[in-house]
Amino acid sequence: MPRFLTLADVAEILNVNAPQVRALLRSGELRGIQVGGKGMWRVEDVELEAYIQRMYELADERHGSPREG
Repeated sequence: MPRFLTLADVAEILNVNAPQVRALLRSGELRGIQVGGKGMWRVEDVELEAYIQRMYELADERHGSPREG
């Protein structure tokens, strides 16, 4: 996986659409950087993995089932 992912890459990995990824970026739930022109976002692979981990932790808190690993 490349270090920096496009919105389309992130959307494909999370199985959502690009506007949903953009909303996550705007809300601050997912960290990314704006490069070049307006709307040119990139998400570092480690930031995506950290987001996924936080979502698992949140799900565990809600459902009371800790994830192993």
